[in-house]
Amino acid sequence: MKGRIAFFLLAIACSAAGTLLDRAPARSLAEVNPLEGQEQAQRAGAKLYHRECAACHGAEGRGSRRAPPLARAGVYEASPGALFWVLRNGSSSRNMPSFAHLPEPQLWQIVSYLRHAQIVDRRLKPPAAR
Repeated sequence: MKGRIAFFLLAIACSAAGTLLDRAPARSLAEVNPLEGQEQAQRAGAKLYHRECAACHGAEGRGSRRAPPLARAGVYEASPGALFWVLRNGSSSRNMPSFAHLPEPQLWQIVSYLRHAQIVDRRLKPPAAR
């Protein structure tokens, strides 16, 4: 019974997260990531993701009790502008904090990492130790 309840709650959380991406205004959907394809931005975004996002979404983006998975089709198919909008605005109704405290280039770095990690191997990986 507990397993069914947990699965049901996870399904609701996943569908709610997709709705959050869908709420981005049209002008945001059309925004282009100025750091797209830059390896340095992807590496910086990986570090930021693991510092700012992994506690809730998991190191590999698989989600947790606190946040839905990011390694899924809805996020993969979202435009860079929609991802940026969600990071900047968050959603108090879904307990997604705003990351507006981060400078705009750092938000784009996180978007670069999310897009790159999902394109390369469909999951998020922690940054390689150097």
